Amino acid sequence: MSPRDAADYLEFAYHTALAAGAAILPHFREAIAVEDKRNFMGYDPVTIADRDAEAVIRAAIKRAYPSHGIHGEEHGRESGTAPYTWVIDPIDGTKSFILGQLHWGVLIALHDGTRPVAGVVHQPYVGETFVGAAGGRAQWRRGDERRTLATRACARVEDAIVVTTDPRQFRTPAEVAALNAVADDARFLRYGGDCYCYTQLAMGFVDVVIENGLQPYDVQALIPIVEGAGGRISDWNGGSCDQGGAVLATGDPTLHERLLLRLRT
Repeated sequence: MSPRDAADYLEFAYHTALAAGAAILPHFREAIAVEDKRNFMGYDPVTIADRDAEAVIRAAIKRAYPSHGIHGEEHGRESGTAPYTWVIDPIDGTKSFILGQLHWGVLIALHDGTRPVAGVVHQPYVGETFVGAAGGRAQWRRGDERRTLATRACARVEDAIVVTTDPRQFRTPAEVAALNAVADDARFLRYGGDCYCYTQLAMGFVDVVIENGLQPYDVQALIPIVEGAGGRISDWNGGSCDQGGAVLATGDPTLHERLLLRLRT
């Protein structure tokens, strides 16, 4: 895919995320019914806002790209005849959403059959959006404002700020050992954030995100943003993390290599 094609897809995803956000906002900080889907971490809430937002995104994709596949958290998979698949999490961070907190966002990615080539994170309440496309620099947007995103230099574990969403992602002794290998010598560790962990890394405010048990729709939109800001994101073995699972993201490539060595030993 050419950089121009990726940029065109990114603009579509950006405007579609804004439309989904408009469908979500009337439900935010309002009384809303919550269903528990349950997963390996226990409580897994979903609301009408999640489902309506995904319906908005799916309808837009079908109008614009009827041959493309779709994989969404709430309404499942639909195959397409083209190699492209749109991967959707309509509200990443639904627990924060139902608490009235701000660490949630609309996630839309385009996977070209090999890797995610465009990704968008949109937080409609504060009106900010993070975008990235293969071959381009990641951006922060709000209205007409545009800023290029850049991770910060941090090669030493001892200087690093580490974030992860929930310690219950690390359940087995090996998974707990992995978290400890990354975080024990770090400057400090913070919990919470969901997709915002990665956007804060792309903004240069944190240095490491380590997570486990992710789904493709949890991470694919984040990959072009982290990489487009100069960071590195992989599974714990250094391979692709586009199918989810165990994920390590860093702002500094040297730190990424050092942490992968820790995770392998």
